[in-house]
Amino acid sequence: MKKVILSLFVVASFAFVSCKGESNTKTETEVQTTTADGKDLSMATFGVRGNCGMCKTTIEKAAKSVDGVASAIWDVKKKSINVSYDEHKINEKEIHKAIAAAGYDTDQAKGDKAAYKSLPKCCQYEGDQVMNQ
Repeated sequence: MKKVILSLFVVASFAFVSCKGESNTKTETEVQTTTADGKDLSMATFGVRGNCGMCKTTIEKAAKSVDGVASAIWDVKKKSINVSYDEHKINEKEIHKAIAAAGYDTDQAKGDKAAYKSLPKCCQYEGDQVMNQ
């Protein structure tokens, strides 16, 4: 029984450290503005609720999963994402839907409730959190 409790404590501690530690990680990434063949990409900036570095990873991964998204950078402090995408392949609304499917609210889409409940506790944000600061 002691081993089980100790194991749970270690796992919980790792998750806490991971969330809190990642939120302080500063990454400098440029937003891609042209496609490989030189065509200009559309740019969008909109609010996305979230809390930490784990949120950043999940939100950016969700946005980039949409075919036509060239880059996505979520700002933890501002609660906003900058996305460059090929408007001939997709529209901005599809990016909102992909992020919402991962459990995160955007300016235009409500996060999927089941996906939100499966997020780590540190990624579960207040419903009235201000976006796009």
